[in-house]
Amino acid sequence: MINFTVLTKAQCTVAPYIGMKTYHLKLITVFALAALFLSCADRFPASYILELPKPPEHWVDLLGEPCWRIEWISSDGIFQMTEIQPEANIKAEIPLTWANPVIASPFWPQHNLYPGYFRPAGAIFPFDAEGNRLKLTWEGGVDSVFYKELTIANEENLSRIPANFDWPRFRELLKDEAINEAVREDPWLVNWRSVAERTITGNFDRRRLVPEGAVQKNIPVPAGVWYGTSPFCKPLIFTEGEPPIFPVRPGTNTWFSKEGILRANAEVWIVEIWN
Repeated sequence: MINFTVLTKAQCTVAPYIGMKTYHLKLITVFALAALFLSCADRFPASYILELPKPPEHWVDLLGEPCWRIEWISSDGIFQMTEIQPEANIKAEIPLTWANPVIASPFWPQHNLYPGYFRPAGAIFPFDAEGNRLKLTWEGGVDSVFYKELTIANEENLSRIPANFDWPRFRELLKDEAINEAVREDPWLVNWRSVAERTITGNFDRRRLVPEGAVQKNIPVPAGVWYGTSPFCKPLIFTEGEPPIFPVRPGTNTWFSKEGILRANAEVWIVEIWN
């Protein structure tokens, strides 16, 4: 089980780091949390340059360099959003008063692939801060989206605000051999909204970290290699004459190849062939 916790002043002295093995549940108010982080304010700059990860090579080869939609929580507790062009730099004003997620969603407007189709990269401040830079990773995208889902699921329980969640332990857990192997390889197979809702109403339980159910659908697409929208997923390879079987999960599923883009759900599918 993972508890909700908070950085102590001693942890601020050596932050950011992710090496702690055990944490304890502390029922505190938002104001107490803010006071602890403010005691560390002189150790962190207020403005951070965001270091975006390199997209998977096959994304760039077939789609080009992505634009990015960046989300983070401002000092008033509201998610902010901005969009940047490929290879542009961005600096964000990140409040020092609580653990803060940064979500970076890649998108390609020239292919009608807008934010939300592809899985994002991300980071959690202060754990991913180094000097005046905040390093975003594809693994960190899972953390930051889970943080946002916890925020959405939690309406009033101050002891369960996402800033108190044990993020270092959560990261360690996702690498644990006790976790479902498919989830270790691709954490985006998990329905993180469902896990967040159950975490807020009960406790975090690693037994919920299992792949969301999929329907195997035969969808007529050109033969070849088809890639998913998670940076971790393995490609699907179909030879001539072989029925193309896609694992379709709830919601919109997207795959792409050098031939075009497939969008599908449990009932309908659309293939857009590139000229």
